[in-house]
Formats: sequence, structure tokens, C-alpha cells
Amino acid sequence: MDAELLLLILALIAAGVASGFLAGLAGIGGGIVTVPVLEFILEWYGVPSEFRMQIAVATALAIIIPTSVSSARAHHLRGAVDLALVRQWGWAIGLGAIIGVLIASRLDGTTLAAVFAAFAILVAVKMALPLDNKVITDKVPGGLLIKLLPMSIGAFSSMMGIGGGTLTVPSLTLMGKKIHRAVGTSALFGLLIAIPGTIAFVAVAWGLPGLPPTNWGYVNLAGFAVIAPAAVLSAPLGARVAHSLSHRSLSGFFGAFLLVVAVRMLLQAVSG
Repeated sequence: MDAELLLLILALIAAGVASGFLAGLAGIGGGIVTVPVLEFILEWYGVPSEFRMQIAVATALAIIIPTSVSSARAHHLRGAVDLALVRQWGWAIGLGAIIGVLIASRLDGTTLAAVFAAFAILVAVKMALPLDNKVITDKVPGGLLIKLLPMSIGAFSSMMGIGGGTLTVPSLTLMGKKIHRAVGTSALFGLLIAIPGTIAFVAVAWGLPGLPPTNWGYVNLAGFAVIAPAAVLSAPLGARVAHSLSHRSLSGFFGAFLLVVAVRMLLQAVSG
């Protein structure tokens, strides 16, 4: 096997392991890891710049499907998935994911990245600092208006190729959910974002000329085939580690993670 090809495969496997571990540990889909790796590899293979980011995001969403199943199952076995909330918010998150894909090809990515980064920094401060008892409400509100929150989470997440935990976990903790339960529930929400988001990314680019031969729409099957198994295998390990950490440790980790996300988004906005 060619040495460069071997290095690329190893990079994809490493991205898959990191993606799955993060999914289990923090309830995120790992797109923050897989998107930049996939974008780099697609550039190395000479895929046109007009397609690279869409392919990376769409493929990351597809990888989130099996990863979320593995992660959510591990958290559910520990009683950390709020199924009642999943039933209340599920349809709104799925609808938002479809809307996000439709917007992704039209909205200025620089503006979106800057807005997301600013929001992520504010949330990261809340999560990283010892403010565990600071909540907006002691329970998740009901009513139709509150469904705008999960719909927005689904839309932002599908546009960026992430599983939704970046927004779902801090939102739920602000509404009185314990961090472990917020992470576990977020893992299942990732599945409700990834399935409709992936289908939409396949549909909007089906038959589009110039895409790599291993693509279904914007989803790259070769990248999926290498990264997904590694992600699935490492997700339960992340969940196990999450449940071995204290509330404060896990909350602090998530705050630090969000700062990394925010810096990446700001760099993307500045370079754009």
C-alpha cells in the first residue's frame, strides 16, 4: 500500500476514534473532529473547493448516525437518557435539521460562524466556571414556543456537521437537567439530527456533476466506511469515562470543549 494512502487511512481512523469518544463523553457527534480532517483529505485528493465543505459536513452527519446509536445506548443503560424530553423535542429537532441543510448552501458561512462562536463562548463560560446551581428554570418549559429552541439546535447542527450536543447540553443544564442526563439525552438527539440531515444532504446533491465517484449526493461513502466503525467502537468508552467523572469535572470539560469550538469558528469567520 502507498505510504501516503496509509497515512490518510490512519488519519481517518484516528478521527473516527476521537469522534466516537467525544460522542460518548460529551453527547456530541464528533463533527468538530471529522469535518476538518475530511476537508483536508478531500483537498489532498483534488476535490473542488466548491464541494469540499459540504461533503465534509454531510459525511460527518452520516457518521453521527451509528455513533449516536452506540453512544445513546451506552448512556441509556446507565439511565441517563430522558425519553420523555426526546418525545417532546424530537420532531422539532428533526425538522430543524432539514431546514439547516436547505439553508447551508445559501447562507454566508462567515456570518454564521461568527454568530455561533459568540454564542459558544458565552455558553462555555457558564459551563467551565463553578456555576452549577445557576439555572434559568428548574424544569424544561412546555408549549409550542419553546420548540423553537430544539428546532434551532437541529438547524445549526446540521449546517455544521455536529450532533447537537454543543447546543443541547448547555441548554438543558440551564433548564435544570443534571450534566450526565443532559449528555445522555443529547446523544440520542444527535441521531434525530443526523438521520434527516444526511437524507437531505444526499437528496439536494443527487446527480450533481463533479462530485467524487464514491459519493451519494454530498455524503462520501469511502470516508464513512473508514471513520464510522472506529467511532462506533470508541463511543461506549467515552460514555464510561463520562459516568466516572464528577458533575463539576464533566461540566468543566464541556466548557473547555466549547471554547475550542468557538475559537475554530472565529478563525473560520476571520479567514472567510
